[in-house]
Amino acid sequence: MRWERLFDDLEAQLASDDAHDLESEIADRTRRERALIDLHARLLANVGARATWWVGGESLAAQVVDVGPDWVLVEPAPTRPILLRLGAVRSVAGLRRGAQTPSVVARRFTLALALGAISRDRAPVEIRDVDGRLLVGTIDVVGADHLEIAEHPADAPRRPANITSVALVPYASLAWVRRVRPVTADG
Repeated sequence: MRWERLFDDLEAQLASDDAHDLESEIADRTRRERALIDLHARLLANVGARATWWVGGESLAAQVVDVGPDWVLVEPAPTRPILLRLGAVRSVAGLRRGAQTPSVVARRFTLALALGAISRDRAPVEIRDVDGRLLVGTIDVVGADHLEIAEHPADAPRRPANITSVALVPYASLAWVRRVRPVTADG
């Protein structure tokens, strides 16, 4: 009887050790897999979800509309969509768990390409930098690592007489870009 209890106890200890080793291995693999997930994949899994974004010195409650490798398009009701530079986002609250692998095309649709599309529309925009400064005007040039904005009143067309200055904005200091009004046929 004593031997049987001893063997039963040893078997229980071995089973417990095996279960503990398995739990440790699962936890370690989970940590390694999570470490490989980037922000782009996390945000793709949250398209359609509402979250609170801290960017450019302000808090925005907005729905995720689209995501690129270095930008996210959000829509804070009731205003127009805002293109956020991911490098300027300080934190996000309210995202669902999970990730979605971006397609090859999605990985290549960078901030410069998104800004180029906005620039082609010739619509007036608001640009907020990471320090909270607001610029209003029309994007004239989209470079590899910067943009140039011809500053003018939002309600005035981009004409030489209306331009107050031209500012160069490095992407590293860009927080977000928003169209001032919807694009129309006459710009």
